[in-house]
Amino acid sequence: MGGDWVYGSVCLFLRFFVQWLVSEKRKESVIPVSFWYLSIAGGLILLAYALYRRDPVFIAGQFGGVFIYLRNLCLIARKKRTP
Repeated sequence: MGGDWVYGSVCLFLRFFVQWLVSEKRKESVIPVSFWYLSIAGGLILLAYALYRRDPVFIAGQFGGVFIYLRNLCLIARKKRTP
């Protein structure tokens, strides 16, 4: 599990890359839904690594981030359901 944190970091980098591409395409600042999915993937991978390391500060930070990313997806889904 030594280098697995790299995969989480790559996911978190890709979310900004995707956000940049979508924004450039639309000519405005946009945060696509895929940004939040990549955030969750990266956050969960880093959370798993934090649990492996048994680092309470790292765990708290990643857990908090994943919670916020999930909440954003819930808010997006609610907005889509509302006419």
